[in-house]
Amino acid sequence: MVTPTTRYSTTPQTGPGITYPVQLVQPDGQRVLDRDHWSLLSDIGPDELRSLYTDLVITRRIDTEATSLQRQGQLGLWAPLLGQEAAQIGSARALHSDDYVFCSYREAGVAYCRGADPAVLTRMWRGVSHSCWDPGEINMTNPAIVVGAQGLHATGYAYAAHLEGADIAVMAYFGDGATSQGDIAEALGFASTWSAPVVFFCQNNHWAISEPVRLQSQTPIVRRAYGYGIPGVQVDGNDALAVLAVTRQSVARARSGAGPSFIEAITYRMGPHTTADDPTRYRSAAETELWKRRDPIDRVRRLLKREGLWDTDFQREVQEHSDAVGRVVRDSTIGLAAPDPMRMFDHVYTGEHPLIDAERDDYAGYLAGFEEGVRS
Repeated sequence: MVTPTTRYSTTPQTGPGITYPVQLVQPDGQRVLDRDHWSLLSDIGPDELRSLYTDLVITRRIDTEATSLQRQGQLGLWAPLLGQEAAQIGSARALHSDDYVFCSYREAGVAYCRGADPAVLTRMWRGVSHSCWDPGEINMTNPAIVVGAQGLHATGYAYAAHLEGADIAVMAYFGDGATSQGDIAEALGFASTWSAPVVFFCQNNHWAISEPVRLQSQTPIVRRAYGYGIPGVQVDGNDALAVLAVTRQSVARARSGAGPSFIEAITYRMGPHTTADDPTRYRSAAETELWKRRDPIDRVRRLLKREGLWDTDFQREVQEHSDAVGRVVRDSTIGLAAPDPMRMFDHVYTGEHPLIDAERDDYAGYLAGFEEGVRS
């Protein structure tokens, strides 16, 4: 396992020789000399840096608001992304509008960056809808609860796009635990064999529920890609600019027809696996505190201050914007009406199906029994 360190290589990690993760900004906000990767960010000026910071703050506000809503009984479940904002926003900003994203269950930040209305981000988690957003509107699938399954879906979609001549990239997000699933292994093998234009983006947040990453893999996860002939890079996942740079590199490779890539973003899940989890039962407060000092949002704020891009007006604007988004998430969640129970049978298959018809009739009879009991 690669342990956290303040020493980072300036050489891209694209082969079996293990180096330190790519880093462009240190936790104290100081830039790291890396000409190869900084050249990928030549268009990121003061306005873009401020916009990046704003997205990070809003993503955290969405996450903390949803977590609070679940604690108050307004959501059935939520998968927090606290601490992983840089990995999500940095990678999402590297994508083109026609690229397609296959997510796991934690990528609310990616969805927001892709254009999902904050008002719909909790719909599925409240249990009133089969989905959160319309995938066709933002080119991104809804949360996938089956661990690792989205790797196969992404690879199939990417291969189909390749056959049709579409010059796009497909992104598959998953965690370190999912790399132990056969679905991810099969996806890597197929993508490599058929040069599918897919970017495998592993958010290594150190914990697959209560299991540490050292039990998932005795070597850096990125090494698994090398066994399939897929180039990989390990990046400081709490460095939004480094994530943006390496993802741009991989996306360009996919869109050019050069095949798949693998990114391992070294980050940390500072909250629970889901709101049904208690992380204090399996990890120490000292470990969490260590990673709080590497907070991805603090890092960009320190960079802005170092470069004279921080002032009270900007701070107030970001706070007001994030507060407004938080209100949208809260008000829209509480305002979601309970659906007609019979809707659960809609959209199960693309067309009519006798099994669904029978189940619909049985359930309608079950509900009618309650009405008869009330009348009697």
